[in-house]
Amino acid sequence: QNPRPTSPQPPATTSKILTLICPKVVPRNRSMSATANENPVLISLQTPTPESRGKAERAITETRISRMNSEYLLQHLQRFIKRPNQIKQIHSLLITSTLLFNTASKWKPTLLYNTLIRAYLNIIPHRSLTLFTLMLHHQAPPNGHTFTSLFKAASTSHSLASLSCSPLHAQALKHGILTDSFVQTSLLGLYAKLGSLSNVCKVFEEILNPCIVACNAMLDAFGRNGDMGSALFLFDRMIEKDVVSWTSVMNGFVRGKQFAKAFWVFEKMIEFSVKPSEATYVNALSCCANLEKQGGFYQGRQIHGYIFRNEGVMTVFMGTALIDFYGKRGHLEFAFRVFNQMLDREVCTWNAMISSLACNGREKEALDLFEKMKEDGMCPNEVTFVAVLTACARTKRMELGLQFFQSMWCQYGIVPIMEHYGC
Repeated sequence: QNPRPTSPQPPATTSKILTLICPKVVPRNRSMSATANENPVLISLQTPTPESRGKAERAITETRISRMNSEYLLQHLQRFIKRPNQIKQIHSLLITSTLLFNTASKWKPTLLYNTLIRAYLNIIPHRSLTLFTLMLHHQAPPNGHTFTSLFKAASTSHSLASLSCSPLHAQALKHGILTDSFVQTSLLGLYAKLGSLSNVCKVFEEILNPCIVACNAMLDAFGRNGDMGSALFLFDRMIEKDVVSWTSVMNGFVRGKQFAKAFWVFEKMIEFSVKPSEATYVNALSCCANLEKQGGFYQGRQIHGYIFRNEGVMTVFMGTALIDFYGKRGHLEFAFRVFNQMLDREVCTWNAMISSLACNGREKEALDLFEKMKEDGMCPNEVTFVAVLTACARTKRMELGLQFFQSMWCQYGIVPIMEHYGC
């Protein structure tokens, strides 16, 4: 009697990929034509009993994973690849399985490359650009999604932008993708990050019907380059404006230290019943902190009250902006109140509070808070040490200041900059 034919087994690397991205599913026993929610066998495995487990395992052994489709894999890749500790593992398994290299396969390498590029975008941006060179080498054709992610990756730092902006622009032209409005808007943002206003204007002029996102990127570019006349000219002629539009104009004035004009924009925004965003509040509080007249304090207090009444949660950045505002205005009791009420604190929050204390004659408390910051597991950065060294200089504790200065490099790997030497 001939033995019963068995279902072909998938390659080992494919099984590893599915195990990694979907650990509740046993890859070689999984029918790829059904999802976990649709397959009663898999449902029984999720809530197993001794009887149901045996039946389920016998049924699963008869499935054919060799017929799995790339859409299923991509769905789970996009879901699980956002976890930083898994990206490199999944990337490695995709390489060893040759799924990224076989252009004739059903795995659609372009989609897989796009998923990896997008995954590295917020974690290791330069890796996204390296992946693009491999993508071209293996003849996986890029599309609009590819370049949108690449332009965003290049925008994460000025050095990346300066090195990759022109080559990426040339590749987008070569592949005929610059007619895509999303690609054009992303390229516009990249040139804005680089500070190349002439190229920003050229890209903007090539967009037939600029959407609000493109107009907002243009406003930001004008603001970064100090051309607020052109920014206001465009802003006045925009048919549609959102909170990003208003905040971009505000931010441009703040960059140019025109705080009174920036706050005027904020007041107009409230008059037009536009709900402020987190970035709007931060800009408005920065204006109030730097306004020369005493009225800035009362305006900042009004913003604090507005946040309290209209926002359900005090975010880290809003809380930090309030601490910085009260510290610069010399009202440390309010700064401490905000600091103590915050449930989540980032390094920037501690920096704002330490700096506020150091600049208002309470240097010992600033140094004590620095020690508490380290006890809470926060790692200080270069801004922290500027505040700490300032506190040491004002109290003439030179030996302690020298110890902190030496610990910057030895303990935290922070390279001193001019501000540190100035302290």
